[in-house]
Amino acid sequence: MPEHITRKDEPSHSRRRFIKSSAAAGLGMALTASTLRGSSASASLQESGGGDQLNIALIGAGAQGRVLIESCLRIPDIRFKAVCDIWEYSQRYAERYLKKYGHEAGVYEDYREMLAREKDLDAVIVASPDGVHAEHANAAMRAGLHVYCEKEMSNSLTKARSMVRTARETNKLLQIGHQRRSNPRYLHAINRLILEHKILGRVTKAYAQWNRAKSDMLGWPRQYTLSADTLAAYGYSSMTAFRNWRWFKKYGGGPIVDLGSHQIDLFSWIFGVLPSTVTASGGTDYYPGREWYDNVMAIYEFETEEGTARALYQVQTMTKHGGFYEVFMGDNGSLVISEVPQLGDWAMREAHAPEWDSLVKEGLLKSETQPIRKVDTTNIFLDVRVTAEAGRWPLPVELAKPAHQPHLENFFDAVRNGTKLNCPPEIGYETAVAVLKVNESIENRRRCTFTPEQFKA
Repeated sequence: MPEHITRKDEPSHSRRRFIKSSAAAGLGMALTASTLRGSSASASLQESGGGDQLNIALIGAGAQGRVLIESCLRIPDIRFKAVCDIWEYSQRYAERYLKKYGHEAGVYEDYREMLAREKDLDAVIVASPDGVHAEHANAAMRAGLHVYCEKEMSNSLTKARSMVRTARETNKLLQIGHQRRSNPRYLHAINRLILEHKILGRVTKAYAQWNRAKSDMLGWPRQYTLSADTLAAYGYSSMTAFRNWRWFKKYGGGPIVDLGSHQIDLFSWIFGVLPSTVTASGGTDYYPGREWYDNVMAIYEFETEEGTARALYQVQTMTKHGGFYEVFMGDNGSLVISEVPQLGDWAMREAHAPEWDSLVKEGLLKSETQPIRKVDTTNIFLDVRVTAEAGRWPLPVELAKPAHQPHLENFFDAVRNGTKLNCPPEIGYETAVAVLKVNESIENRRRCTFTPEQFKA
């Protein structure tokens, strides 16, 4: 979003600030080096009609679509051929941004026209509102294209199920945008440390949160107001509903879906089983006139081979306290992690647990011993000794890329080389089932039970 658009037009949420700031800090450098070399190679490959270039299109050039554009521009041999959005403002923004980096993309309002006219596409990125993900993804797959679709798959399980089935019927790849599944820090922490080396012992609890400060409804530049006829043609009751679709039940699933899906997806990965129950509480307690719950707390139960495990999740949209992070707790230790390392990037060992020094020697953990420090409390000085055993063992893996880039790279590698998708539609569907059930629990004010059949599409 251009700088002249005010906070009312685009809220400065923590996650969006982090991704946008990291992209702004490094995009120019990246594009003037290896990425622009990749773009030059792409141009040559396009002229010769061969090579590894992938031609892609974007459906939905709003805030999330722009985040994905920035990540794609860092990946060699990816060429944007078209962008589609029903809003002229987003069309113009995406077109100009892509042109700045040498991508001449056709601009469309109707995705059906784009799919009919653009004959040399390999894949489509879907970043439209959740309520039309299935419509857009299914159409692209039936047109013979692979699809990267932002999470949530849909705000409707019926629609999400149709996406899984279309992928199977067309034999096209469908990656769902749970980007932590490709983040090297999460892969290291979960697969290597927790699941392989079992540094936490028996994991019995998990906690995650995503808290955001209060914000107004999004506005828009008045000269770009869509007509009532155009809004109605695409299913929107008003410009406010269009700009703030995440808060309306027809188009989205509320903050528990927008934010919670990313983190709730990790619970089953950690515990190795799908949830058996969920009990949730929440409400529209702070923002009058919004359809979805502005705060949610949910408790999941997981029946693992070692016994019952539980996970607590909360999302708040009126306080940013603590930001967003995840904690996994076992009888031998705990691990705190976040997409932003400053919010979580370390493990803590219980005093009785087996030693971790060998893991430091193997490069799987770091050892951080803090020196003695003086604490001044009304002129009384105390010695505070923090050792590695009682303190933090930092994770050694960093992500020197935007958070979405590795997940997109995994998708493009799958298209080119048959690499296994890190979040195929079956996993995306399982997460959708787990997350959407939270809203059902709140609405009916009762504990909800899952059956194994519910997770199958």
